[in-house]
Amino acid sequence: MALVGAGVSTSARGGLTPLSWAAKGGHEVVVRMLLERDDVNPNIADRHGEAPLLIAARGGYEGVVKVLLERNDVDPNIANRYGETPLLIAACEGHEGVVKVLLERNDVDPNTRNRDGQTPLWVATYEGHEGVVKMLLERNDLNPNINDHRGQIPLFMAAEEGHEGVVKMLLERYNVNPNTEDDYDGETLLFIAARGGHEGVVKMLLERNDVNCNTTNMCGQTPLFIAACKGHEGVAKMLLECHDVNPNTTGDDGKADTWIASGLGPEEIIKWVLGYDDFTFSHTPLSIAAWGGHEGIVKMLLKRNDVNPNTAESGGKTPLYMAAWAGHEGVVKMLLERNDVNYNTANLHGQTPLMVAASNGHEVVVKMLLERADVNSDITDVTSETALSKAQKSRHRPIIKLLSEHRNSIPPLRGDEFTAPSSREPSNPDLHRSKRIRRV
Repeated sequence: MALVGAGVSTSARGGLTPLSWAAKGGHEVVVRMLLERDDVNPNIADRHGEAPLLIAARGGYEGVVKVLLERNDVDPNIANRYGETPLLIAACEGHEGVVKVLLERNDVDPNTRNRDGQTPLWVATYEGHEGVVKMLLERNDLNPNINDHRGQIPLFMAAEEGHEGVVKMLLERYNVNPNTEDDYDGETLLFIAARGGHEGVVKMLLERNDVNCNTTNMCGQTPLFIAACKGHEGVAKMLLECHDVNPNTTGDDGKADTWIASGLGPEEIIKWVLGYDDFTFSHTPLSIAAWGGHEGIVKMLLKRNDVNPNTAESGGKTPLYMAAWAGHEGVVKMLLERNDVNYNTANLHGQTPLMVAASNGHEVVVKMLLERADVNSDITDVTSETALSKAQKSRHRPIIKLLSEHRNSIPPLRGDEFTAPSSREPSNPDLHRSKRIRRV
């Protein structure tokens, strides 16, 4: 035989010994033959720090794993350079047969963690391996609440990936709290599922009596807020049907900088922050849905009697302002059809929905706003600019034409149509067109 007289414990190409090569190929007979030799060390690792047992576990070779574990000098909890044990590797790969063999041993620790703090249960829940999760949960010494180095417990990972079956199994454990917040940004299970748009998981959670649908993350944002932000209409609908949901909760600006600096949070929000330097986290679900152009969610929110369509965030921006700024014609149309929306509300810089639509080149939105008799195109912001001057500065010619024609069609004001001057501005309304409020 070719093995006779060979250096059977010598590493070859890739740092693999003959035993490692046999384990990698799942050759149970060869592995057994090699282990019968006195000069074979079953614990020599390859260049990645993986011993034959780890290699066999990764390949899902149940028979090879059994043969190796028959040796007294093989450690069933041996780890590679990444801190991964045979059980963790098999759990991650979904090799149920190998997991079963390992869990039948009393000396196998089901709670070992890799260098990222992840346990076998953590990786199995993340990958959605229900059979592996079920076997792990049957161990009485398993701790289902061990978090990784980012504060994420297995239940969070199952919710984030939308693995309904795994979430259900974990929630059936008496020692799993569905309202647990992660240690990094204060997100709950419901928040994570809502952010991912996983309707099945959200439904499962809302059917429980112990889940709070108004819990907030470190920025004060609720599951409804994040669903509105991401445009998950089905999730938003379920949350709005929750009897105690607060549809007007706003974020906490005081914590926003920390959240952004952490590098976490909804991808869309981060993009908006990078592209819009006046962003705040005090938006309501309605304003954030309006900004994102999520018409279905906006429509659901506007049907509620407890939603104020004029609520502004801390910078003074209303839902109409947000939709006009982004050019979402459908949302603007819905808001303009209401009788209780103030079309001239300005932000803290004095900018109205018409101004930002004109500045950003949203011609259709400008046209829709100008069709409203009570929209004032002569209002000036804090820099004394009007919607027309902003359009001129941005060189949006079709909008310049619209605003010029609209302005020329308005008859001159009479003296009795001026409002009382502000104590902080001159009383001459011709110098400050923001004082020229037309009667309709």
